[in-house]
Amino acid sequence: MAWKDTKLYSILAMKCPKCHEGELFIESNPYKLGSLTKMPDRCAHCDESFTREPGFYFGAAYVSYALSVALWIACLVALITFDAIGMIEFGFFTHPTTFILTGVISLALLLPVLYRLSRSIWINLFVNFDPERRGKGPYESKKS
Repeated sequence: MAWKDTKLYSILAMKCPKCHEGELFIESNPYKLGSLTKMPDRCAHCDESFTREPGFYFGAAYVSYALSVALWIACLVALITFDAIGMIEFGFFTHPTTFILTGVISLALLLPVLYRLSRSIWINLFVNFDPERRGKGPYESKKS
């Protein structure tokens, strides 16, 4: 199985879950102002609909919550590791401000990426990859 045929590729590259070639978001840079939430209605390559039903992406909030919890745990592990190797002085109960500031700053900086990643994971849960659609234009996949 090639890397481009995996769900992980589609999720991380934010590609269409059906053909793994079309872009899931109009602008590839999540930090560009005004482009964070903009998604095309359909894949430009295979014509797969990204607007499944009204409110479809509300479920991505659960994925976003899980990613945020994972980020907070990663911040805690990083702080404990830095304390263990002597780079900083940190204790969960003795330095809670360090933990809270690190978590909040990390979350604020990574929010656009987590938002898009959660949408990518959510749509990939419901749409299966179709290798037949790879390499075909949007109109060729409809004819066959």
